[in-house]
Amino acid sequence: MMIGRCLCGAVQIALTDHSAGISACHCEMCRRWSGGAMMGFDAPAKAMSVSGPVRRFASSSFAERAWCDECGSHLWFRGTADGPEREVYELAPGLFDGAKDLPLTREVYADRAFRACRFTGDHARISRAEYEAEHPFLNEGDAT
Repeated sequence: MMIGRCLCGAVQIALTDHSAGISACHCEMCRRWSGGAMMGFDAPAKAMSVSGPVRRFASSSFAERAWCDECGSHLWFRGTADGPEREVYELAPGLFDGAKDLPLTREVYADRAFRACRFTGDHARISRAEYEAEHPFLNEGDAT
């Protein structure tokens, strides 16, 4: 079990399962949302319990983002294009003390990273072209 909370503590998230690594995204939407690179780790919806004042925003035709309605802490990104059979949330690692030891396993849109947000280390680096070729639902301009 891993427990997380927003900055003010109004939103709490309990997880019974999650991925073993963190992913970073450098697409335009994620940069605007996070101020740099957005980082997250996956958890299946069935393994999550969420309480508190959560606000959601359909940030594109294929995803929603959520935050605490009290303090504004970013909570998750959830792809909606893959359908309900892939109910997975990409959670902000900073909410969870237990996420501090999860390694960075991949960067998406790595060729679009701000100079200050280029990560070193041995992990997958996926370019914009590679990612969009694998995800045909992305529309030009949605994730640039």
